[in-house]
Amino acid sequence: MSDSINDTPRSGRLHIGIYGRRNAGKSSLINAITGHETAIVSDTAGTTTDPVYKSMEIHGLGPCVLIDTAGFDDIGPMGELRVEKTRLALEKTDIALLVVTGGELSYEKNWIAAFKERKTPFIVVLNKTDIHSDEELTSLSEQVKEELGQKPVLVSAFQGAGVDKLREAMLRKVPADWGKLAITGHLCKEGDLVMLVMPQDIQAPLGRLILPQVQVTRELLDKKCLVVSCTADKIQQTLDVLARPPHLIITDSQVFGEVWKLKPAESLLTSFSILMAGYKGDVRTFIEGAEAIDRLGPESKVLIAEACTHAPLAEDIGRVKIPARLRARFGEGISITMVSGTDFPEDLTQYDLIIHCGACMFNRTYMMSRIRKAKEQGVAICNYGVALAKLTGILDKVEYV
Repeated sequence: MSDSINDTPRSGRLHIGIYGRRNAGKSSLINAITGHETAIVSDTAGTTTDPVYKSMEIHGLGPCVLIDTAGFDDIGPMGELRVEKTRLALEKTDIALLVVTGGELSYEKNWIAAFKERKTPFIVVLNKTDIHSDEELTSLSEQVKEELGQKPVLVSAFQGAGVDKLREAMLRKVPADWGKLAITGHLCKEGDLVMLVMPQDIQAPLGRLILPQVQVTRELLDKKCLVVSCTADKIQQTLDVLARPPHLIITDSQVFGEVWKLKPAESLLTSFSILMAGYKGDVRTFIEGAEAIDRLGPESKVLIAEACTHAPLAEDIGRVKIPARLRARFGEGISITMVSGTDFPEDLTQYDLIIHCGACMFNRTYMMSRIRKAKEQGVAICNYGVALAKLTGILDKVEYV
């Protein structure tokens, strides 16, 4: 189910992933945490197949997404596919809950190694405490601490016992910078006049703005900036009626060239996509990656990755406009591969450059995992706005956070 108009977008919520073996009580734990029958619970091992994402408000933590994953001990051809989906869910996880019930812990050790490799904060949860005596729980707790290196939080998802302590533990694991990043950063302050250039093309749903435009507008209003908006065909008319030049102009990247020609000399310029690059990813890596554009040629291979999954549109920036710009510069022979949603190749080494969208539909953790993967494989990566600024010849003149 999609978030309602009054909800925090899923991409802006803290993502809490629940991991463990089949029948460790992961789904029951989600229900205990939320106080609702959020997840399907069954005594049959392997009830949860693909990861289930549920947006919730959790007392003390605020807007969250709980990720209910398949058991990482699943077996068989389908089981292996489900485990792979669970691994992919880790790329989106801000905090991991590792649910154990005691016994042999080899799988759990491997997953803790994966958490540490990704620097994902994690909590070990010893579930089903209601079926053990106090002496047995003491012994199990000692075993888990010795083998996994962390004292577990004792919980009975069935009875709801220990859930308050688990919430407290999750609060302590929230990343220090969580919720503190600003989309516009230092580029503007209270009282500054900010002009937004927002083409309402086929990509913008009828009667609505696209998510980056909404998020930037809200942040500017919260900062007490003076905000004026226009479409690309009304840039000059808007500038003419303003009492003073805008301090900052934020534009849709696809009209960078038009805005650059018309903007007042004293106005700073950036784009929604470049701002999202800093908010959701690593804009400096993207700017460095854009230098690879100068090294492309007729036989180069470019991967264009988009977070959204929708049918191709006539004015689509990723599927139509950027490829057209690349082919105009490097010839029709340049190879361009398009992927969307979670379809991101494991092997990136065949590509000379990755151009990613602004990732407004992804959380920052997931976007950073893609950047890390590109870096590890030595492949340059940038995003739509950075690439278009480079192709327009103004990358060194635009602002970023």
